[in-house]
Amino acid sequence: MRTAAATTEVRRPSAVRALTALLAVTAAATVVVDLLNWWYAPEQEFGLAVRTGWAMLRALGFLLLIGHVNRGRTVAKPLGLILAVTTVFAVARLVVPRQGVPPLPGLLGFALLTALCVSVVWLLYRSEAIGGHLVRHRKGLVVSGGTISWREVAPKRPPVTGWLLTSRVAAFTYSPLMLVPALVAGGAVLDGRLAAVPAVLLWFLAGIATSYAVLLCTAFLMRGKRWARTLLVVITLGVLAVDLPLCWWLLGVDGLVRDGAPLVAAAVLALYGLRRAARAEPPPTRA
Repeated sequence: MRTAAATTEVRRPSAVRALTALLAVTAAATVVVDLLNWWYAPEQEFGLAVRTGWAMLRALGFLLLIGHVNRGRTVAKPLGLILAVTTVFAVARLVVPRQGVPPLPGLLGFALLTALCVSVVWLLYRSEAIGGHLVRHRKGLVVSGGTISWREVAPKRPPVTGWLLTSRVAAFTYSPLMLVPALVAGGAVLDGRLAAVPAVLLWFLAGIATSYAVLLCTAFLMRGKRWARTLLVVITLGVLAVDLPLCWWLLGVDGLVRDGAPLVAAAVLALYGLRRAARAEPPPTRA
């Protein structure tokens, strides 16, 4: 049996190359701004360390996004939108101190990173050249006519809209956005709040269970199952019902704003994506 591989390389449009460079700058700026906020923070405590580490992990997300853009993957748009929105929220909660006004370097870094994230989203959704480039699916081994080739594999599931992909990517952020404040609350338990141990454990278990629930739900969502949309709405409301009260009880109003707001933003984006996807579908035909 023979093997074959595609050797033709198409030069990427200039807009795609510009987006790739912008994403690399954004990834670097994420690390620099987060370290800058840590340096100027009046209290470098455990909670700030956890939130800073989680914010810096978004740099890896931007590097992953570069790979999807270079390959022309359709998932690049929703992934870029979620990364941009959550990055702005993650940095915003690091800039604002518990008391007083934010330091000027932190504000300047936040403004720069916000401008970079807005530019990324604008290019992803407004550039026709980039939109025409991000149309490919994943590659895989295909056996045809006695030849094994590594080429693009069209998904067997029905076509889905970009908004449905956005809802899926937004839902995948639920679990880490729950686990980060749960870890911060774990530091409070170590400081002597032993009565909160059951609540913290419940928080961790809920965050882990959410990841599996979202994975199962979105698998059917991508296959066009309408009941999966209702299930995702239920999961979203359940996540908010668990996370927000625990943020308020264990972390106070400060934690509710810092850790609850990013989750609310992801939930709103997921629900909005479901609504837009439902409106974009043609009405069912009667036999």
